[in-house]
Amino acid sequence: MAEEEWVLVDKIQGQFQAEIIKGLLEAQGIQTWLNSQGAARAYAVTVGTLGAVELLVPSSQAEQARQVLDEYYRGDFENMKFDESEPFEEPGE
Repeated sequence: MAEEEWVLVDKIQGQFQAEIIKGLLEAQGIQTWLNSQGAARAYAVTVGTLGAVELLVPSSQAEQARQVLDEYYRGDFENMKFDESEPFEEPGE
């Protein structure tokens, strides 16, 4: 079985912001891998080209990831209302 190709869907400035977006994509069921320059991680650089973090996803999920990113950058996730009538349950409960 051939391994799936990972494709670049975005470059994000700063590790912290990249982790937030990674969490958003993973919450949508999209596998995500962050790739940053070694020096940026070692010295916590968050500006310039060293501060850029590449966001990669499997090619089969790239279109879905781009759609979620478009919605995120457009602000569609701001001021979301959550239905509090149903309590959160951990899987398997």
